[in-house]
Amino acid sequence: NRLRAVENLIRDDARKALETRMAEWNRKSPFRHAGGRKNFKIAREDWWIALFSDTEGSVPPGDVEIHSELNDMPQPGYRGVKTTLIDREPSVTAARVARDRESTRFRPVEAHGSAREEHARSEKVFAEIHYRDDSGPQTYFITQNAISIGRGGEEVWVDLPLYTADEVSREHLLLRRNPATGAFSIIDKSRNGTWLNGRRLARDSEVALPDRAEIGIAEVLKLSFHVRR
Repeated sequence: NRLRAVENLIRDDARKALETRMAEWNRKSPFRHAGGRKNFKIAREDWWIALFSDTEGSVPPGDVEIHSELNDMPQPGYRGVKTTLIDREPSVTAARVARDRESTRFRPVEAHGSAREEHARSEKVFAEIHYRDDSGPQTYFITQNAISIGRGGEEVWVDLPLYTADEVSREHLLLRRNPATGAFSIIDKSRNGTWLNGRRLARDSEVALPDRAEIGIAEVLKLSFHVRR
């Protein structure tokens, strides 16, 4: 909250720094050959820079956690690179990025559905979740009897990681399936709430999940859930 008064200045400074670096990369160098010179540009129309408060107290005082999406077409389910700046020195390394990618479990779906069909043949899909977060439209296939959903983190491993605002808890909710009946249930584990078809759930209480349902996440995004029969 102490940064709200200067938030616009921080965004402007960050944008200027990024544009300056881009100009440096594109500046003609006497050591480059005339032909085949690479021109750098941003993938989208403009930089998107936003500041979010640490609502969960997961970042130590004085540190900054940065989420960055560096590609134009993010891979389905991939949530970008996350690092924490300590004493203003970046701590991200190639090894850490590789580890973060390994620990982010997802179910990729291609635009024409070929990946979905192949996945359905290889594993029993109990249900599907469709949603849109900051990385675009996503589909998740439920093939387990229990999954956790949330923003996740280095020490919080979730089955379905959401790339979204900090109002969403690192572990926001759980879905469970009864192997004997095939019925699903939902448990809210969050600070800012979970809604089932418009009704807010009591925290830590297990509630029956209909075969088709809309799940609201902290009034930030919605998941469309439906069981496969």
